[in-house]
Amino acid sequence: MMLSSLFAPDAAPDAGVGAALELAAAVDDGLVHGFARVDEHRAEALAALAGAFAGSPLREAVAEAVDKIAAGSIADDHLFALAAARIALFGAVHDALLAGADAALGRRRAAWSGGAEPGTAAPHLLAGARSWLRELAITGWRGVDNDLVSASSQAIEAAFGEPELRRLAVLLDGLAAELRAGSPIATLEHLPVRRWADLWSRALLLARDGGSRAGEIEPVTGRLYVLGTDVHEHPTAVQAQVHGVLEAGGEHRLVRVSVSAAKVDTIVGPAIWRLLGGHQWLLAALAERRVLEVTDMPLTAGGDLIWHDERARLGDEADPFTTARVHLGAALAPATPPLERHPVRIAEPVLIEDLSGVALDTRRLPACGPLTPELVAGATACIGLLRWDDGAWTVQPLGVRTTAKKKQASVHTGDWALGPDDAKLAKSAGEAVEVLRERAGRLLRK
Repeated sequence: MMLSSLFAPDAAPDAGVGAALELAAAVDDGLVHGFARVDEHRAEALAALAGAFAGSPLREAVAEAVDKIAAGSIADDHLFALAAARIALFGAVHDALLAGADAALGRRRAAWSGGAEPGTAAPHLLAGARSWLRELAITGWRGVDNDLVSASSQAIEAAFGEPELRRLAVLLDGLAAELRAGSPIATLEHLPVRRWADLWSRALLLARDGGSRAGEIEPVTGRLYVLGTDVHEHPTAVQAQVHGVLEAGGEHRLVRVSVSAAKVDTIVGPAIWRLLGGHQWLLAALAERRVLEVTDMPLTAGGDLIWHDERARLGDEADPFTTARVHLGAALAPATPPLERHPVRIAEPVLIEDLSGVALDTRRLPACGPLTPELVAGATACIGLLRWDDGAWTVQPLGVRTTAKKKQASVHTGDWALGPDDAKLAKSAGEAVEVLRERAGRLLRK
Protein backbone atom coordinates (compact mmCIF):
# COMPACT_ATOMS: atom_id res chain seq x y z
CA MET A 1 0.00 0.00 0.00
CA MET A 2 0.94 3.66 -0.38
CA LEU A 3 -0.22 6.85 1.30
CA SER A 4 -2.21 7.80 -1.80
CA SER A 5 -4.38 4.72 -1.27
CA LEU A 6 -5.90 6.35 1.82
CA PHE A 7 -7.20 9.24 -0.32
CA ALA A 8 -8.44 7.19 -3.26
CA PRO A 9 -12.09 7.90 -4.19
CA ASP A 10 -13.05 4.30 -3.47
CA ALA A 11 -11.15 4.11 -0.18
CA ALA A 12 -13.36 3.03 2.72
CA PRO A 13 -12.66 2.26 6.36
CA ASP A 14 -13.11 -1.14 7.91
CA ALA A 15 -16.81 -2.00 8.13
CA GLY A 16 -16.38 -2.56 11.85
CA VAL A 17 -15.55 1.13 12.36
CA GLY A 18 -19.08 2.27 11.63
CA ALA A 19 -20.59 -0.51 13.73
CA ALA A 20 -18.43 0.38 16.73
CA LEU A 21 -19.30 4.08 16.49
CA GLU A 22 -23.00 3.23 16.26
CA LEU A 23 -22.77 1.22 19.48
CA ALA A 24 -20.95 4.07 21.24
CA ALA A 25 -23.76 6.41 20.20
CA ALA A 26 -25.98 4.69 22.79
CA VAL A 27 -23.94 6.34 25.53
CA ASP A 28 -23.75 9.65 23.67
CA ASP A 29 -27.52 9.78 23.20
CA GLY A 30 -28.06 8.93 26.87
CA LEU A 31 -25.84 11.85 27.86
CA VAL A 32 -27.85 14.23 25.65
CA HIS A 33 -31.19 13.43 27.28
CA GLY A 34 -29.99 12.25 30.69
CA PHE A 35 -29.85 8.72 32.03
CA ALA A 36 -32.67 9.55 34.43
CA ARG A 37 -34.96 9.45 31.38
CA VAL A 38 -34.23 6.25 29.46
CA ASP A 39 -37.11 5.48 27.11
CA GLU A 40 -37.68 2.21 25.28
CA HIS A 41 -35.59 3.18 22.26
CA ARG A 42 -32.58 4.23 24.34
CA ALA A 43 -32.93 1.12 26.50
CA GLU A 44 -32.69 -1.04 23.36
CA ALA A 45 -29.59 0.82 22.22
CA LEU A 46 -27.93 0.28 25.62
CA ALA A 47 -28.89 -3.41 25.50
CA ALA A 48 -27.17 -3.69 22.10
CA LEU A 49 -24.08 -2.11 23.65
CA ALA A 50 -24.11 -4.70 26.44
CA GLY A 51 -24.49 -7.48 23.87
CA ALA A 52 -21.40 -6.32 22.01
CA PHE A 53 -19.33 -6.86 25.17
CA ALA A 54 -20.74 -10.33 25.89
CA GLY A 55 -17.39 -11.96 25.16
CA SER A 56 -15.16 -9.41 26.85
CA PRO A 57 -13.88 -8.85 30.41
CA LEU A 58 -16.36 -5.96 30.66
CA ARG A 59 -19.32 -8.32 30.08
CA GLU A 60 -20.74 -8.44 33.60
CA ALA A 61 -20.05 -4.80 34.48
CA VAL A 62 -21.68 -3.41 31.32
CA ALA A 63 -24.65 -5.78 31.48
CA GLU A 64 -25.36 -4.84 35.10
CA ALA A 65 -24.96 -1.15 34.35
CA VAL A 66 -27.43 -1.31 31.46
CA ASP A 67 -30.01 -3.22 33.52
CA LYS A 68 -29.74 -0.89 36.51
CA ILE A 69 -29.83 2.32 34.48
CA ALA A 70 -32.84 1.12 32.48
CA ALA A 71 -34.56 0.42 35.82
CA GLY A 72 -33.77 3.93 37.08
CA SER A 73 -30.94 3.04 39.47
CA ILE A 74 -27.77 4.99 38.67
CA ALA A 75 -24.57 4.56 40.67
CA ASP A 76 -20.98 5.61 40.02
CA ASP A 77 -19.98 2.06 39.09
CA HIS A 78 -22.72 1.87 36.46
CA LEU A 79 -21.66 5.10 34.80
CA PHE A 80 -18.01 4.04 35.01
CA ALA A 81 -18.86 0.80 33.17
CA LEU A 82 -20.58 2.75 30.36
CA ALA A 83 -17.64 5.15 30.10
CA ALA A 84 -15.19 2.24 29.99
CA ALA A 85 -17.23 0.48 27.28
CA ARG A 86 -17.36 3.64 25.20
CA ILE A 87 -13.63 4.22 25.53
CA ALA A 88 -12.97 0.58 24.58
CA LEU A 89 -15.03 0.98 21.41
CA PHE A 90 -13.19 4.11 20.34
CA GLY A 91 -9.93 2.35 21.20
CA ALA A 92 -10.83 -0.46 18.80
CA VAL A 93 -11.64 2.09 16.08
CA HIS A 94 -8.31 3.82 16.72
CA ASP A 95 -6.42 0.55 16.39
CA ALA A 96 -8.12 -0.39 13.14
CA LEU A 97 -7.52 3.01 11.56
CA LEU A 98 -3.92 3.24 12.72
CA ALA A 99 -3.15 -0.25 11.43
CA GLY A 100 -4.43 0.78 8.01
CA ALA A 101 -2.39 3.98 8.06
CA ASP A 102 0.77 2.12 9.09
CA ALA A 103 0.26 -0.32 6.22
CA ALA A 104 -0.16 2.53 3.74
CA LEU A 105 2.92 4.34 5.07
CA GLY A 106 5.04 1.23 5.51
CA ARG A 107 5.59 2.41 9.07
CA ARG A 108 6.98 0.23 11.86
CA ARG A 109 5.37 0.65 15.28
CA ALA A 110 6.58 -0.38 18.70
CA ALA A 111 4.46 -2.68 20.85
CA TRP A 112 3.09 -1.22 24.09
CA SER A 113 5.33 -2.11 27.00
CA GLY A 114 4.31 0.45 29.60
CA GLY A 115 2.92 -0.54 32.94
CA ALA A 116 -0.07 1.09 34.60
CA GLU A 117 0.03 2.09 38.24
CA PRO A 118 -3.07 3.61 39.85
CA GLY A 119 -2.79 7.12 41.17
CA THR A 120 -2.65 7.84 44.88
CA ALA A 121 -4.61 11.10 45.07
CA ALA A 122 -6.92 11.82 48.02
CA PRO A 123 -10.15 9.78 47.54
CA HIS A 124 -12.41 12.64 48.67
CA LEU A 125 -11.13 14.86 45.85
CA LEU A 126 -11.96 12.20 43.29
CA ALA A 127 -15.36 11.65 44.85
CA GLY A 128 -16.15 15.34 44.41
CA ALA A 129 -15.31 15.16 40.70
CA ARG A 130 -17.36 11.98 40.24
CA SER A 131 -20.35 13.58 41.98
CA TRP A 132 -20.47 16.42 39.44
CA LEU A 133 -19.96 14.07 36.49
CA ARG A 134 -22.78 11.86 37.83
CA GLU A 135 -25.13 14.84 38.00
CA LEU A 136 -24.30 15.72 34.41
CA ALA A 137 -25.08 12.17 33.28
CA ILE A 138 -28.36 12.03 35.18
CA THR A 139 -29.50 15.47 33.98
CA GLY A 140 -28.22 15.25 30.39
CA TRP A 141 -26.73 18.03 28.30
CA ARG A 142 -30.15 19.43 27.41
CA GLY A 143 -30.93 19.92 31.09
CA VAL A 144 -27.66 21.59 32.09
CA ASP A 145 -28.07 25.10 33.50
CA ASN A 146 -25.73 27.65 35.06
CA ASP A 147 -26.27 26.28 38.55
CA LEU A 148 -25.14 22.80 37.53
CA VAL A 149 -22.11 24.18 35.70
CA SER A 150 -21.19 26.34 38.69
CA ALA A 151 -21.41 23.30 40.96
CA SER A 152 -18.16 22.10 39.36
CA SER A 153 -16.11 24.97 40.81
CA GLN A 154 -15.29 23.37 44.15
CA ALA A 155 -14.23 20.05 42.62
CA ILE A 156 -12.10 21.78 39.98
CA GLU A 157 -10.39 24.07 42.47
CA ALA A 158 -9.60 21.15 44.78
CA ALA A 159 -8.22 19.07 41.90
CA PHE A 160 -5.97 21.92 40.75
CA GLY A 161 -4.46 21.94 44.22
CA GLU A 162 -3.28 18.34 43.86
CA PRO A 163 -0.41 17.96 41.33
CA GLU A 164 -1.36 14.37 40.53
CA LEU A 165 -4.87 15.51 39.56
CA ARG A 166 -3.80 18.38 37.31
CA ARG A 167 -4.84 16.54 34.16
CA LEU A 168 -8.29 15.81 35.61
CA ALA A 169 -8.61 19.41 36.77
CA VAL A 170 -7.83 20.82 33.32
CA LEU A 171 -10.27 18.40 31.70
CA LEU A 172 -13.09 19.28 34.10
CA ASP A 173 -12.35 22.99 33.74
CA GLY A 174 -12.48 22.74 29.96
CA LEU A 175 -15.75 20.80 29.97
CA ALA A 176 -17.33 23.26 32.41
CA ALA A 177 -16.18 26.20 30.29
CA GLU A 178 -17.70 24.72 27.13
CA LEU A 179 -20.99 24.01 28.89
CA ARG A 180 -21.06 27.54 30.29
CA ALA A 181 -20.33 29.03 26.86
CA GLY A 182 -23.15 26.97 25.34
CA SER A 183 -25.77 27.98 27.90
CA PRO A 184 -28.69 27.90 27.65
CA ILE A 185 -27.97 24.47 26.16
CA ALA A 186 -31.66 23.59 25.92
CA THR A 187 -32.00 26.07 23.05
CA LEU A 188 -28.86 25.11 21.12
CA GLU A 189 -29.66 23.81 17.66
CA HIS A 190 -26.58 21.60 17.43
CA LEU A 191 -24.65 20.02 20.28
CA PRO A 192 -21.04 18.77 20.07
CA VAL A 193 -22.39 15.42 21.23
CA ARG A 194 -19.36 13.25 20.59
CA ARG A 195 -16.88 15.80 21.91
CA TRP A 196 -18.71 16.32 25.20
CA ALA A 197 -19.15 12.57 25.59
CA ASP A 198 -15.41 12.12 24.99
CA LEU A 199 -14.60 14.66 27.71
CA TRP A 200 -17.12 13.18 30.15
CA SER A 201 -15.94 9.59 29.61
CA ARG A 202 -12.26 10.44 29.98
CA ALA A 203 -12.91 12.58 33.05
CA LEU A 204 -14.89 9.81 34.72
CA LEU A 205 -12.07 7.32 34.22
CA LEU A 206 -9.53 9.78 35.59
CA ALA A 207 -11.83 10.46 38.55
CA ARG A 208 -11.92 6.75 39.36
CA ASP A 209 -8.41 6.60 40.81
CA GLY A 210 -6.70 9.73 39.61
CA GLY A 211 -5.72 8.07 36.37
CA SER A 212 -2.85 5.67 35.84
CA ARG A 213 0.59 7.18 36.01
CA ALA A 214 2.92 7.07 33.02
CA GLY A 215 4.34 3.69 32.13
CA GLU A 216 8.01 3.09 31.54
CA ILE A 217 10.19 6.19 31.28
CA GLU A 218 13.76 6.01 30.00
CA PRO A 219 16.39 8.75 29.85
CA VAL A 220 17.64 9.25 26.29
CA THR A 221 20.67 11.05 24.89
CA GLY A 222 20.93 11.90 21.22
CA ARG A 223 19.87 14.27 18.47
CA LEU A 224 16.34 15.54 17.98
CA TYR A 225 15.47 16.52 14.40
CA VAL A 226 12.37 18.72 14.22
CA LEU A 227 9.69 17.91 11.63
CA GLY A 228 7.05 20.45 12.55
CA THR A 229 4.93 22.05 15.23
CA ASP A 230 1.24 21.69 16.00
CA VAL A 231 -0.20 24.50 18.14
CA HIS A 232 -3.24 23.87 20.34
CA GLU A 233 -4.82 27.09 21.53
CA HIS A 234 -7.65 27.65 24.02
CA PRO A 235 -8.79 30.94 25.58
CA THR A 236 -7.05 29.98 28.84
CA ALA A 237 -4.17 27.77 27.68
CA VAL A 238 -1.79 27.14 24.80
CA GLN A 239 0.33 24.12 23.92
CA ALA A 240 3.00 23.72 21.27
CA GLN A 241 3.46 20.08 20.31
CA VAL A 242 6.66 19.51 18.38
CA HIS A 243 6.94 16.37 16.23
CA GLY A 244 10.39 15.10 15.44
CA VAL A 245 12.76 12.21 14.87
CA LEU A 246 15.04 11.24 17.76
CA GLU A 247 18.38 9.68 16.83
CA ALA A 248 19.59 7.80 19.92
CA GLY A 249 21.28 4.49 20.54
CA GLY A 250 21.70 3.78 16.85
CA GLU A 251 17.95 3.98 16.21
CA HIS A 252 15.56 6.60 14.84
CA ARG A 253 12.25 7.05 16.65
CA LEU A 254 9.28 9.32 16.14
CA VAL A 255 8.72 11.45 19.24
CA ARG A 256 6.70 14.41 20.46
CA VAL A 257 7.59 17.33 22.72
CA SER A 258 4.73 19.23 24.35
CA VAL A 259 5.17 22.51 26.22
CA SER A 260 2.24 24.48 27.62
CA ALA A 261 1.35 27.73 29.34
CA ALA A 262 -1.70 29.39 30.84
CA LYS A 263 -3.03 32.45 29.00
CA VAL A 264 -5.91 34.86 28.76
CA ASP A 265 -8.13 35.19 25.73
CA THR A 266 -6.63 38.57 24.78
CA ILE A 267 -3.25 37.00 24.04
CA VAL A 268 -3.52 35.67 20.51
CA GLY A 269 -1.44 35.35 17.37
CA PRO A 270 2.37 35.56 17.55
CA ALA A 271 2.18 36.83 21.15
CA ILE A 272 1.53 33.32 22.47
CA TRP A 273 5.16 32.32 21.82
CA ARG A 274 6.18 34.79 24.52
CA LEU A 275 4.27 32.68 27.02
CA LEU A 276 6.54 29.73 26.23
CA GLY A 277 9.71 31.73 26.82
CA GLY A 278 10.95 29.28 29.45
CA HIS A 279 11.81 26.86 26.65
CA GLN A 280 14.29 29.02 24.75
CA TRP A 281 16.36 26.22 23.22
CA LEU A 282 13.25 24.54 21.88
CA LEU A 283 11.87 27.79 20.46
CA ALA A 284 15.23 28.63 18.89
CA ALA A 285 15.36 25.23 17.21
CA LEU A 286 11.91 25.85 15.69
CA ALA A 287 12.65 29.36 14.48
CA GLU A 288 16.17 28.66 13.23
CA ARG A 289 15.50 25.09 11.99
CA ARG A 290 18.24 23.54 14.07
CA VAL A 291 18.94 20.11 15.55
CA LEU A 292 18.65 19.78 19.33
CA GLU A 293 21.27 17.83 21.25
CA VAL A 294 19.48 16.26 24.23
CA THR A 295 21.05 14.64 27.30
CA ASP A 296 19.19 12.33 29.69
CA MET A 297 15.83 13.62 28.48
CA PRO A 298 12.95 11.47 29.85
CA LEU A 299 11.07 9.55 27.14
CA THR A 300 7.76 7.84 27.87
CA ALA A 301 6.63 4.56 26.39
CA GLY A 302 4.09 6.54 24.36
CA GLY A 303 6.78 8.53 22.55
CA ASP A 304 6.62 11.79 24.53
CA LEU A 305 9.83 13.54 25.50
CA ILE A 306 9.27 15.21 28.88
CA TRP A 307 10.98 18.46 28.06
CA HIS A 308 13.68 20.01 30.26
CA ASP A 309 15.19 22.93 28.40
CA GLU A 310 18.38 22.81 30.47
CA ARG A 311 19.08 19.31 29.12
CA ALA A 312 19.12 20.52 25.51
CA ARG A 313 21.54 22.49 23.35
CA LEU A 314 21.30 23.81 19.81
CA GLY A 315 23.08 21.81 17.15
CA ASP A 316 23.55 22.14 13.40
CA GLU A 317 21.03 23.52 10.96
CA ALA A 318 18.58 20.89 9.71
CA ASP A 319 15.94 21.51 7.07
CA PRO A 320 12.71 19.70 8.10
CA PHE A 321 12.07 18.54 4.54
CA THR A 322 15.53 16.94 4.39
CA THR A 323 14.91 15.34 7.79
CA ALA A 324 11.59 13.95 6.61
CA ARG A 325 13.05 12.64 3.36
CA VAL A 326 16.04 10.95 5.03
CA HIS A 327 14.72 9.76 8.39
CA LEU A 328 10.93 9.64 8.44
CA GLY A 329 10.42 6.47 6.42
CA ALA A 330 12.60 4.28 8.63
CA ALA A 331 11.74 5.82 12.02
CA LEU A 332 10.05 3.59 14.58
CA ALA A 333 6.65 4.96 15.62
CA PRO A 334 5.67 4.77 19.30
CA ALA A 335 2.89 2.65 20.72
CA THR A 336 -0.24 4.43 21.88
CA PRO A 337 -0.92 4.32 25.65
CA PRO A 338 -4.13 2.39 26.39
CA LEU A 339 -6.21 5.35 27.59
CA GLU A 340 -5.03 7.52 24.66
CA ARG A 341 -6.49 5.21 22.00
CA HIS A 342 -9.04 7.37 20.20
CA PRO A 343 -9.35 8.30 16.50
CA VAL A 344 -9.04 12.01 17.28
CA ARG A 345 -5.58 11.38 18.71
CA ILE A 346 -4.18 10.02 15.43
CA ALA A 347 -1.62 12.56 14.22
CA GLU A 348 1.03 10.78 12.17
CA PRO A 349 3.86 12.88 10.65
CA VAL A 350 4.03 12.42 6.88
CA LEU A 351 5.96 13.87 3.96
CA ILE A 352 3.95 14.39 0.77
CA GLU A 353 5.77 15.42 -2.39
CA ASP A 354 2.86 14.73 -4.74
CA LEU A 355 -0.16 16.62 -3.40
CA SER A 356 -2.63 15.54 -6.09
CA GLY A 357 -5.69 13.97 -4.52
CA VAL A 358 -4.54 14.67 -0.94
CA ALA A 359 -7.06 16.41 1.31
CA LEU A 360 -5.13 19.22 3.01
CA ASP A 361 -7.02 20.60 6.00
CA THR A 362 -6.11 24.24 6.69
CA ARG A 363 -8.69 24.80 9.44
CA ARG A 364 -6.12 23.96 12.12
CA LEU A 365 -3.48 26.42 10.92
CA PRO A 366 -2.51 28.56 13.93
CA ALA A 367 -2.54 32.36 13.83
CA CYS A 368 0.82 32.44 15.63
CA GLY A 369 2.78 31.39 12.54
CA PRO A 370 3.27 32.53 8.95
CA LEU A 371 1.67 29.50 7.30
CA THR A 372 -1.63 30.52 5.65
CA PRO A 373 -4.25 28.75 3.52
CA GLU A 374 -3.02 30.75 0.51
CA LEU A 375 0.54 29.43 0.92
CA VAL A 376 -0.79 25.90 1.35
CA ALA A 377 -2.86 26.25 -1.82
CA GLY A 378 0.32 26.98 -3.78
CA ALA A 379 2.40 24.26 -2.14
CA THR A 380 4.46 21.75 -4.09
CA ALA A 381 5.33 19.60 -1.06
CA CYS A 382 4.07 19.31 2.48
CA ILE A 383 5.06 17.99 5.89
CA GLY A 384 1.90 17.38 7.87
CA LEU A 385 -0.04 15.26 10.30
CA LEU A 386 -2.21 12.48 8.94
CA ARG A 387 -5.55 12.66 10.76
CA TRP A 388 -8.89 10.88 10.70
CA ASP A 389 -11.62 13.50 10.50
CA ASP A 390 -15.32 12.60 10.39
CA GLY A 391 -14.99 9.50 8.26
CA ALA A 392 -12.09 10.44 6.00
CA TRP A 393 -8.32 10.93 6.08
CA THR A 394 -6.91 14.45 5.91
CA VAL A 395 -3.47 16.02 6.30
CA GLN A 396 -2.91 19.01 8.57
CA PRO A 397 0.00 21.03 7.14
CA LEU A 398 2.90 21.84 9.48
CA GLY A 399 5.18 23.12 6.75
CA VAL A 400 5.13 23.53 2.99
CA ARG A 401 7.40 24.20 0.08
CA THR A 402 5.71 26.95 -1.88
CA THR A 403 6.19 30.18 -3.80
CA ALA A 404 6.45 33.25 -1.59
CA LYS A 405 7.29 36.67 -3.03
CA LYS A 406 7.98 35.01 -6.40
CA LYS A 407 10.63 32.72 -4.86
CA GLN A 408 10.63 29.10 -3.85
CA ALA A 409 10.60 28.89 -0.06
CA SER A 410 9.63 26.64 2.81
CA VAL A 411 7.25 27.99 5.46
CA HIS A 412 6.53 26.31 8.80
CA THR A 413 4.15 26.93 11.68
CA GLY A 414 7.04 27.37 14.12
CA ASP A 415 8.98 29.96 12.11
CA TRP A 416 7.84 32.78 14.43
CA ALA A 417 8.75 31.00 17.67
CA LEU A 418 11.29 33.75 18.43
CA GLY A 419 9.07 36.48 17.00
CA PRO A 420 7.72 37.45 13.55
CA ASP A 421 10.00 38.71 10.81
CA ASP A 422 7.88 41.85 10.48
CA ALA A 423 9.11 44.42 13.04
CA LYS A 424 5.69 46.00 13.63
CA LEU A 425 4.06 42.64 14.15
CA ALA A 426 6.87 41.57 16.49
CA LYS A 427 6.49 44.75 18.56
CA SER A 428 2.73 44.38 18.98
CA ALA A 429 3.14 40.70 19.89
CA GLY A 430 5.57 41.56 22.67
CA GLU A 431 3.56 44.49 23.98
CA ALA A 432 0.42 42.40 24.58
CA VAL A 433 2.22 40.09 26.99
CA GLU A 434 4.26 42.80 28.69
CA VAL A 435 1.20 44.96 29.37
CA LEU A 436 -0.60 42.07 31.04
CA ARG A 437 2.46 41.16 33.09
CA GLU A 438 2.84 44.75 34.24
CA ARG A 439 -0.82 44.92 35.27
CA ALA A 440 -0.56 41.61 37.09
CA GLY A 441 2.53 42.89 38.92
CA ARG A 442 0.67 46.01 40.07
CA LEU A 443 -2.21 43.94 41.38
CA LEU A 444 0.17 41.70 43.33
CA ARG A 445 1.95 44.71 44.82
CA LYS A 446 -1.37 46.06 46.04
